[in-house]
Amino acid sequence: MKRLFSMLLALLVLPLAACGGSKADGPVTGGDVELTIFAAASLQESLTECGELYQKEHPNVALVFNFDSSGTLKTQIEEGAVCDIFISAGQKQMNQLDAARPDVNTDGLDFAVSSSRFNLLENQVVLAVPEGNPAGIHSFDGLKAALETGDVLLAIGNRDVPAGQYAQEIFAYCGLDEAALSAAGVLTYGSNVKEVATQVAEGTVDCGIIYATDAYSAGLEVADTATADMCGQVAYPAAVMKHTAYYGAALDFLTWLGAANGGIPVFESAGFTEASE
Repeated sequence: MKRLFSMLLALLVLPLAACGGSKADGPVTGGDVELTIFAAASLQESLTECGELYQKEHPNVALVFNFDSSGTLKTQIEEGAVCDIFISAGQKQMNQLDAARPDVNTDGLDFAVSSSRFNLLENQVVLAVPEGNPAGIHSFDGLKAALETGDVLLAIGNRDVPAGQYAQEIFAYCGLDEAALSAAGVLTYGSNVKEVATQVAEGTVDCGIIYATDAYSAGLEVADTATADMCGQVAYPAAVMKHTAYYGAALDFLTWLGAANGGIPVFESAGFTEASE
């Protein structure tokens, strides 16, 4: 039903006034269109591949990608950066731009076209270790014990990074005090999930809490996988931004990304799964 709804949205494009003066309120049929997509760093490889495939089918559409932590991207959008589509690695950052979520959007920001929004993908949060697992960390329970004794160095994302927020939830579930661990010098941080994965891959830390897809792309071993009880659903919401100059083209690309004959096979080959809702 979600995919059918998205396809119907592509046909029922919002009028000009609803999209901040869109210059293209229907399917693109000619001319040059440039779409700027802000996307979570964990999507870099797979979304770049999707873009290449899409442009072969739509040579009149140029795609420009900006990959970073979802928190950084949200701030850039808020500060006026040109952005047609935002794909976040967490609900919080999208909610903060969506006027339809006043419970989270306490600043009254109105950037996302709420009717275009849907969960594009799901991922898993994992405990990743370098090849060979030199520190011998095999589970989150083992990680907790090693952190409490100061025998391991763990990398996580910053507080404004979804991967870091998932790590905080795991700490809470395991009864770990992040502030105390940080003061003890057993934590390091990354400004996005790729930085965390790099620390693990280079062996500067013993392990890291990242996404399964980033562990795969970085050639890391997965010691354990967090359950939904530990950190909740790891969903990637996507939406067209209201100030796009090409709403129809943006929605068409977003719909293609979520289609079984579009981007989904690429994402699945990278370890993502299609969102369940």
